[in-house]
Amino acid sequence: MRAHRLPTAAALLTAAALVTSAAYAPPAAAQDDVILTDPRITESSGLAASRQHDGVYWTHNDSDDGPYVYAVDGETGETLATITLRGIGEPRDVEAVSLGPGNQLYVGDIGDNMDGSWSYVWIYRFPEPKQLEDATVDAVQYEAQYDDGPRDAEALMVHPKTGRVYVVSKKKDGGAALYAGPEELSTGSMNIFRRVAPVNLWVTDGAFSPDGTRMALRSYVGGRMYRFEDGKPAEDGRLDVPLQRQGESMTYTADGSAIVFGSEGEQSDLVRREVEGGGDSSSDGADGADGSGESGGGSGGAGDDEGRDPVKTVLLVAGGIGAVVGLRKLLARRPRPD
Repeated sequence: MRAHRLPTAAALLTAAALVTSAAYAPPAAAQDDVILTDPRITESSGLAASRQHDGVYWTHNDSDDGPYVYAVDGETGETLATITLRGIGEPRDVEAVSLGPGNQLYVGDIGDNMDGSWSYVWIYRFPEPKQLEDATVDAVQYEAQYDDGPRDAEALMVHPKTGRVYVVSKKKDGGAALYAGPEELSTGSMNIFRRVAPVNLWVTDGAFSPDGTRMALRSYVGGRMYRFEDGKPAEDGRLDVPLQRQGESMTYTADGSAIVFGSEGEQSDLVRREVEGGGDSSSDGADGADGSGESGGGSGGAGDDEGRDPVKTVLLVAGGIGAVVGLRKLLARRPRPD
């Protein structure tokens, strides 16, 4: 009997390893992890590095919070200022924040968990405060629609050089996509965002490098790096994304030397990952963090891990855990030697 059980146990162990490795790769060692300490910040779903205040990041809650944006210290995780937006409607599903030219902050009220229930979405803009203190500021509100119909989205990015606003939808029925807004947003008419390129990734956030030559996108379990030229992305390798509770945000640091990743949840973490090629426009750039060196393979198209439906990923991980539990029970029943 023992001779039959041992191969079975080995097979189970191998199967568990294969299943879990297919679901996701182990995260790299943490670098400068920071915990957000403010009990009000429970659904941090957007992140933007300040240019006026060194080491400060802007974030906000997902929904049911109000018109608030928080400035947090990137070293201590403490909230330094709470900004209340005045002159806008009641936010519905705020998913992203991005800093554009002229130190203008853009907030994307672009989420749609009902998959197309909103015929239009909102974008708010206000100047980044020069002083870090609680304040109420006037904000501009824009209405936006997609040229191919309503959809759910969680990534809004403002190009640091042109000021054009981009949105990336979540993956649904064949894939996500990058959408470009008009050259300048208008308060007097509907702003139409036009489909630019497909993105095979379940996108939860994105960011442009400070020099505008790179576009990084993340999902819950992976990410991709793109070269960005003439308003279009070209794949340039995988992005080293940490394993987080519910990874929903990211931003380049102000100098472009690293990307900071955020997560939803109480006392969520900010995780820093060093990158290359985003801070100086004279830099020749670099590939993804895994050094794969993929280049210019067309727009969109993530790797297998990043493009996988997160629900399927959870099921795969659960299957791997189940196999390990079964293995332990099997070994426990093995007859002991006399």
